[in-house]
Amino acid sequence: MNITIVGTGYVGLVTGTTLAELGNSVYCVDIDEKKVADMKNGIVPIYEPNLEEMFLRNIQAERLFFTTNLKEALDKSEVIYLALPTPPGEDGSADLSYVLKVANDIGEMMTEYKVVVNKSTVPVGTADRVSEVIASKTQIPFDVVSNPEFLREGFAVEDSLNPARVVVGSSSEKAKDMMAQIYQPFTNTGIPIIFMDEKSSELTKYASNSFLAVKITFMNEIANYCEKVGADVDKVRLGMGSDDRIGHRFLFPGIGYGGSCFPKDVKALIKSGKDENFNFQILEATENVNISQKVILVTEIEKYFGGNISGKTIAVWGLAFKANTDDIREASSLDNINLLLDKGAKIVAYDTVAEKNVQKILGDKIQYAKTMYEALENADALFIATEWSEFKNPNFKMMGEKMKNRVIFDGRNMYPLETPEQNGFFYKSIGRKTVGK
Repeated sequence: MNITIVGTGYVGLVTGTTLAELGNSVYCVDIDEKKVADMKNGIVPIYEPNLEEMFLRNIQAERLFFTTNLKEALDKSEVIYLALPTPPGEDGSADLSYVLKVANDIGEMMTEYKVVVNKSTVPVGTADRVSEVIASKTQIPFDVVSNPEFLREGFAVEDSLNPARVVVGSSSEKAKDMMAQIYQPFTNTGIPIIFMDEKSSELTKYASNSFLAVKITFMNEIANYCEKVGADVDKVRLGMGSDDRIGHRFLFPGIGYGGSCFPKDVKALIKSGKDENFNFQILEATENVNISQKVILVTEIEKYFGGNISGKTIAVWGLAFKANTDDIREASSLDNINLLLDKGAKIVAYDTVAEKNVQKILGDKIQYAKTMYEALENADALFIATEWSEFKNPNFKMMGEKMKNRVIFDGRNMYPLETPEQNGFFYKSIGRKTVGK
């Protein structure tokens, strides 16, 4: 099938490349001329494990194309995916201006029946709004479908090729048949397509992400309580996760959730509720707890240094909001760095993947190390903000030799307690006892 993807951000590029991998001819459209030129030359604009290989393979196979010309792509395609940004406004509501602008353009340009697929995360009722905009510009028949994505950054290629389910919201049998054809390679391997109405599909995405945010936040609350009563959150989460009604995933405590999805989607669902005179009390609590959780270790750093960290050098390992991505949107690292800078600390950070994105925001307010060990030179303490694999088994002897103080504040619970303790480190993590001096 011939498919157009409008928007080559994280969702659009992964979706387009995956659909090409499934044998479709895919035309990716973006208004950024330089970005399109780079992609034509085989340059992947985002970091995502295993994406580049699939991206290059499908360009070479002439199944994946890039253009700035929406009309050109539209004329060649039967199905148009909208993978456009829906950033939060000041009140938390999702900004649909990009989606509705492209819907208007499609209405003006289309010359035959099309299926328009909302891949962007959008509030309940957006399919109706997109339909209204397109219908105001054309008499040609069309259908609008909701098909939310459930990609985990860092595992997006794996998730796109092996989804747990495909959710399709549509009231049109013709559109359902076309979507079923696109996803037939999945259903052939037993992956279900769940058909539903458009509004239920739109809400499914928000409900899923918000529930996971609640689950993470609940575990962080349990972790904080563990410290009060002397329990070990690692043992608690193992005991909880062994119950198949709960499961082990998203039970790892840390310094809050971030990224492009959970914070935005929680805010948007809260705002959507208020628009209907409904209060999502559990989500409001989740958001408030997460704000505090992100910087919970700064108080511990101040406490260790007697209440004053002015002039102290803090090494920061990890800048991305999670491992295996260069995404720094709502990253806890930034909240901590900014707060530490406000309190007079000096920051030396290391993250080879996300560093360039942070430099665009912080510039020379902090220093950037070339290696994880270089960041530790004469550091008063180490702060671990991202769970990159290279941090999992460090050379503690070398760390101790480079640092001014053998002090670690770990926001991702990277190490068994005995490991830093045996190497003479003070070690403060989340939901576990503090070890060392």
